[in-house]
Amino acid sequence: MIQEVYERWLHHPNLDPSYKEVLANMDEKEKQDSFYTTIAFGTAGMRGLLGPGTNRINLHTIRKANVGFAQYICENGEDAKKRGVAIGYDNRHMSREFAMDSAKVLATFGIRSYVFESLRPTPELSFAVRHFNCFGGIMVTASHNPKEYNGYKLYDEKGCQLVPALAEQVIAKVNAVEDELGITADVNEEQEKLITMIGSDVDEVYYENVISIQLNPDVDKNNVKIVFSPEHGTANVAVKALYDRLGYQYVAVEEQCTPDPDFSNTPTPNPEEKGAYELALTYAKKEHADIILVCDPDADRMGVGVLHNDEYVLLTGNQSGSVLIEYILSQLKAKNMMPPSPVMFNTVVTSDLGEKIAANYGVETEKTLTGFKFIGEKVAKYEVNNEKQYVFGYEESYGSLIKPFVRDKDAPQACLMLAEAACFYKAQGKTLVDVLHGLYAEFGAYEESQTSLSLAGQEGALRIQQILTNLRTSGLREIANTAVVRFEDYKECRILENGEEKALRGFTKSDVLKYYLSDGSWIAVRPSGTEPKCKFYYCIKGDTIADAKAKTTMYQKAVNDLIQ
Repeated sequence: MIQEVYERWLHHPNLDPSYKEVLANMDEKEKQDSFYTTIAFGTAGMRGLLGPGTNRINLHTIRKANVGFAQYICENGEDAKKRGVAIGYDNRHMSREFAMDSAKVLATFGIRSYVFESLRPTPELSFAVRHFNCFGGIMVTASHNPKEYNGYKLYDEKGCQLVPALAEQVIAKVNAVEDELGITADVNEEQEKLITMIGSDVDEVYYENVISIQLNPDVDKNNVKIVFSPEHGTANVAVKALYDRLGYQYVAVEEQCTPDPDFSNTPTPNPEEKGAYELALTYAKKEHADIILVCDPDADRMGVGVLHNDEYVLLTGNQSGSVLIEYILSQLKAKNMMPPSPVMFNTVVTSDLGEKIAANYGVETEKTLTGFKFIGEKVAKYEVNNEKQYVFGYEESYGSLIKPFVRDKDAPQACLMLAEAACFYKAQGKTLVDVLHGLYAEFGAYEESQTSLSLAGQEGALRIQQILTNLRTSGLREIANTAVVRFEDYKECRILENGEEKALRGFTKSDVLKYYLSDGSWIAVRPSGTEPKCKFYYCIKGDTIADAKAKTTMYQKAVNDLIQ
């Protein structure tokens, strides 16, 4: 079967010529991995390795996705086609080609599109959907993945990634497309007119909205120096423009400011990994910078390093999120700007610390599944009924949203607010780490971490599923001699607590397991939706920071032993 599909691709007259030589030189293992399945178009869109094959990201699999999306738009009527789709892309190999090809495929269905003239941040694509009153959006990006990857994400008319109920409608249409090689992107003169290029006009309105998030615009910016890196990606222009206009003192990591698809000057473009900070740290030590801010290639995530006691401390997404919550909510309260029914959103794998800080300011926390689309969905709901008012949203994976004129994670917003917070606290003689330690003193010490088991290919996918199945059915009662006091299974929608089973409500089914421990800690497990990984999340509470760290090591070893 694999050989048959491979041969069909190799000899198909519509095969893009750039793929011919790669296919011809494939060995049996490469054929197996490239053709053993069809790349999944899931609730998060598509993300995978670049290259020819049904299990790869390429012009043909992207066209298949676009046909399904186009059919979905057409089903929603002529108005949906006229409103059209905004399309953005990052610096990766083939991103611009995929974006332009997407516009052409949509045009063959009579659907208008607004395509950015050059690479832009993912949050600006979300903003553009709303700005042009589009029916939807497409972002071509693989976010923080390595250079070998690319991806394709879909947005609804609110600028939010498609939630499962909508995504499933598109998925059904994509899966019904049997011949991806039979799709062309040939447009006639009239169809070509449906494609509009956009650029600086959208930038300016987006920047104005980002600038509006300031809480202390007159804070002294002269005593804080920032080292900033876009990791070769889309944050470069946006963040520099914001800092220049507002007077922040920054030094850019110039080697990482070029839109290089090979990420030549960074070990990794992922701010969750220490390698992303190597060159920025060199700059920071030379400049004696107060903070380091690093964005991932599509500028929805931001990582933070802080000079504290003459050493640079890298904050996790949970930690930087907690600092942002403290700063934003404290200032809203001090300025009598807190809305009457404030709400913050985070996910089921985000630390408990943020929720405790929010509660201290009278702010409710609502949890969602992993994926910012679920937060965006809640924002849209409360925007209509105004029962609650949004004040912040964040994930443990280094993404946050200050103001919801965007409906996705927004690193330029985060970079601006973190810079403001650093200036505000330095005027009080504090670093951002001092602020974090103050939160630990008040609410308890937390050590949040994440480990991943990478298992590529067909065998890896089966192994990941086996791990989840084994854990789900094991009836685990303790981890590292600490009692499991509550177990949540988000796939089977059940809770086990005090020997009783009850329904878990309010969440779409998802393959997530969460174990609450008797010491106030929890551990969660889920397969990645975008990479061949099984992810393990730890939120460990201790009496002190050292205690929390020691317990984290203990729990990680116990979990590792469980899955061997």
